[in-house]
Amino acid sequence: MRILLTGRSGQVGWELARALPALGEVIATDRNTANLADEDSLRRAIREARPDVIVNPAAYTAVDKAEAERHTAMQVNAAAPGVLADEAKRLGALLVHYSTDYVFDGEKRTPYVENDAPNPISHYARSKLEGERAIIATGCRHLILRTSWVYGPRAANFYQIIRRRAEANQPMVMVDDQTSVPTPSAFLASETIKLLKAGGTGLLHLVPSGHATRYDFAREVVRAMNSRSTVEAVKSDRFPSPARRPTYSVMSSASAGELLGEAFPDWRILLERGMKAWTQA
Repeated sequence: MRILLTGRSGQVGWELARALPALGEVIATDRNTANLADEDSLRRAIREARPDVIVNPAAYTAVDKAEAERHTAMQVNAAAPGVLADEAKRLGALLVHYSTDYVFDGEKRTPYVENDAPNPISHYARSKLEGERAIIATGCRHLILRTSWVYGPRAANFYQIIRRRAEANQPMVMVDDQTSVPTPSAFLASETIKLLKAGGTGLLHLVPSGHATRYDFAREVVRAMNSRSTVEAVKSDRFPSPARRPTYSVMSSASAGELLGEAFPDWRILLERGMKAWTQA
């Protein structure tokens, strides 16, 4: 099996580059060899590779900047997945693509399932939803995985910010009125491999069990590190931002779990497991 991977330098792409060789030959690309903002570059990379599977973790993820850089966000998150899907259909390949909990407006108060109606409230979220729709519209074989609050040992993410402050025993102020599911990049990669082996297709939610606010997450990191940092809970209006975020975007991964015949661990277990592994690495 030949697998074309985009975004190999990103936090999810890096984990996938390590995990995907279990399934076959991996052609790992970055923006220099398969630029999602350049349709010609993207099509050329796919046609040269002639993959059986295309895995696309690459995305425009700057939620606030997307309010100003709307064209770029739409090009990378919506138009490029459509190109990938078009090429996948031409080759008879499977396209694996990652989307976001932010496609929901947060008005619900129980975990979102796959057939809940999306209603994005930011331009970033609209661009990601348009990417999902572009893929489905081509009729290609696809596996779209919605996830949330991705973190890991690489790249800039909220875990890294909290870890650095906790190491310095600095006080923190964290929002406690936005609730979702923290998801390790390594979890996404390993479960993607399982889903591919199981023949998963369509649209699935893929997050650990449980839910948290940023405040909850920070407290858990501080506890695990035995830090003397204090964490103060505040409302999100303390930190005005260009983009609106849903107050509740917890998703249920029951469908993915049923397909794999497993229950996903609680986010706290995965956080503690990951922190131990990163410390020992």
